[in-house]
Amino acid sequence: MKRYISAYFEDEENLLRATRELRAQDVSIQDVLTPFPVHGLDHALGFKRSNLPTVAFICGGIGLAVAFGFQTWAFTVDYPLFIGGKPHFAIPSFIPITFELTVLFASFGMAAAFFIRSKLGPGANNVIHDERSTNDRFVIIVDLDEAGSQDAVVKGILEKEDAMNIQVKEIEL
Repeated sequence: MKRYISAYFEDEENLLRATRELRAQDVSIQDVLTPFPVHGLDHALGFKRSNLPTVAFICGGIGLAVAFGFQTWAFTVDYPLFIGGKPHFAIPSFIPITFELTVLFASFGMAAAFFIRSKLGPGANNVIHDERSTNDRFVIIVDLDEAGSQDAVVKGILEKEDAMNIQVKEIEL
């Protein structure tokens, strides 16, 4: 059984101020739900730059090496054919397949990294705190088990920043 505080806000300015204040007090914020993207929220939550471009580059490089290596092996070692007097090792003819496998490996690698990083996939336990949370309200969710004895501090900050509704919920995982 986990305990959460859900605080509902009417506008994004109050949400951003509350997020910054909670982070300044070293309170661990579980999640922030908004009906539309809020500029500056990722910075207020302390998110770092994503590593997905690095994963894409590495996976794309692996795809490039696999495609080029397989074509080189197939056309020069395993099954060399003389086609129109062209050499067996003709790099221009390798370009389309190499490009396609580079893109394929990069996209599958990014998708897999995203699902692993987001802890999504088969059997993922998704907790819906409130049905209206992504409809018309801005919500901050704080895990009270991680916050420790700061319950009163968290509630005080949320009340100070004009939270419309503050609920303490116990959710069974």
